[in-house]
Amino acid sequence: MKVTGLSIYPVKSLGGRPVDSASVEPQGLTGDRRWCLVDGAGEVVTARECHDLLRLDAEIIDEETIRLTDRADGAEILVDTPLGLPAVPVSLSRMPCATPADDDVNEWISTQVGRPLRLVWQEDSSSRSISESHGGEPGDVVSMADTGPLLLVSESSLKQLNEWIVLNSPGAEALDMLRFRPNVVIDGAEPFAEDIWKSVQIGEVTFRTTELCDRCVMTTIDPVTLAKGKEPIRTLARHRRWEGATWFGTRLTPRGGGILRVGDAVVPGS
Repeated sequence: MKVTGLSIYPVKSLGGRPVDSASVEPQGLTGDRRWCLVDGAGEVVTARECHDLLRLDAEIIDEETIRLTDRADGAEILVDTPLGLPAVPVSLSRMPCATPADDDVNEWISTQVGRPLRLVWQEDSSSRSISESHGGEPGDVVSMADTGPLLLVSESSLKQLNEWIVLNSPGAEALDMLRFRPNVVIDGAEPFAEDIWKSVQIGEVTFRTTELCDRCVMTTIDPVTLAKGKEPIRTLARHRRWEGATWFGTRLTPRGGGILRVGDAVVPGS
């Protein structure tokens, strides 16, 4: 088994960028999901509610700057890390405050998606613990990602899912990996073999599995066209439903630091 893809998503719910290598920190890949969007009341806003966020891409320029780009019109803006600014209240679980971006950034995002939003940054990457209910242990931390530092998805699992979709709906188009927003894509395992891995070594870094990933309606939105459909939730509900949820992919917590690279060997552990 080996790594066939790595991706970093600097802003929660925005598009990210594939990379050839990435540094692993306790909270996840360096620069991954250190930003998110909130409304005027500080409530976190994701693409589940605001589909147009998927039209915006975010990429890391350097340690202090990211760039946002709207694929619809090519508009872009640079965002500086808001060092030294006072934090504002936010509704993110186990993280009551975050640091806001400059007003011009917030105005740009609000104009692009047609809704007043504020971009906020997680200043202390070790400040948010992983909930015990989501597999967290003392000392485990996470970025602004939903419940775990990294998401791993298998190409063979996606192939199986697409076969089920076509079987249930002849003529249906296969889904792209982009739907599932993984940090790490692997190939060479049996479909859904990752379900039972308690740990896995990827290149020089060992990870503990915290939980499988329950999938939400966000996966039913085409990240390119923004068209909404019933897949993959409809098919996952037929084949991968238990405990009242549908499951695809697995969440990992690092047991140490290091570098991940496309092509790295993937070795499950116990």
